[in-house]
Amino acid sequence: MRAAVVTKFGGPDVIETRDLPDPEPGAGQVLVEVEFADVIFVETAIRRGGHGKFFDVEPPYVPGGTLGGRVRAVGPDVPADWIGKTVVGRADGFGAHAELALTTTDLVEVPPQLDLQTAVAVYGDGLTALMLEELAPSMTGQDVLITASAGGMGLLLIQLAHKAGAHVIAAARGEEKLQLSRAQGADMLIDYSKPSWEKSVLEATSNRGADIVFEGAGGELGAAAFSVVKDGGWFSAHGAPSGNFAPIDPAEAIRRGVTLKGIMDLRADSTTTTITGTDVITRATAGDLTPVIDQVYDLDHLPTAHQALEDRTLRGKALIRVSR
Repeated sequence: MRAAVVTKFGGPDVIETRDLPDPEPGAGQVLVEVEFADVIFVETAIRRGGHGKFFDVEPPYVPGGTLGGRVRAVGPDVPADWIGKTVVGRADGFGAHAELALTTTDLVEVPPQLDLQTAVAVYGDGLTALMLEELAPSMTGQDVLITASAGGMGLLLIQLAHKAGAHVIAAARGEEKLQLSRAQGADMLIDYSKPSWEKSVLEATSNRGADIVFEGAGGELGAAAFSVVKDGGWFSAHGAPSGNFAPIDPAEAIRRGVTLKGIMDLRADSTTTTITGTDVITRATAGDLTPVIDQVYDLDHLPTAHQALEDRTLRGKALIRVSR
């Protein structure tokens, strides 16, 4: 099979397309012929050698998490009726950026009314977005600030907040990303490449501060966003495209009465929420979650996709078309 391989930690150029032996499903595993795979920013950080405390991986490895395709074979203890089904799910560990990938049985069959490309695009970000929706207080009538609003997950969060009846404040870099945010339902647009952008948040909330903040930018932008969540508000620091998560002092959150959530509250194996992959596909089929796909790259151009993520040039999602 053809697969993308991270040969060593480093820049996008360390990714090579190679021929590897076909994997065989073991106990509890499913072998999927991959048609589409997701690619997200955290994968670029892992490729550089970051986030080691969250992801135990060493080169050489096949990257990629979320995938969609047709089940070719199953392990000895997995029901054979999986074979032939079109599914979406996550690779077992990594390995989605390959023509064949092993998964667990935690898969969702894609209904005929939802195309596979959309299912893959919504699955990973949609899982996190629905976890955030469940963890957060009711958004109805609330001022909701969403940073990194033009990323794949930010756009889904705008949709959820808008449908909940929130006053949605979208913060992103540049007019093009802000207009994309508006198209998904944002009411107020703030360009956080401009100095003192957080003052605009206060003006938009009559100096009360945001009731709820979905913080997906990280770093200094995330710290600035925390400064404008109202006392007694709710704040999620779940994004780190700037290189690290927002540096929030838990003691300060306690002093201000802010409910603080972090990335460990949003793991797929977390017991803090009840959201499943089936929920994501059901909500996507119902039209509650509509991913915005900017670019679809072939497997040989995975390095280009990584570079685009790092350069912040994408408007929404990037996908990898694996099958030729």
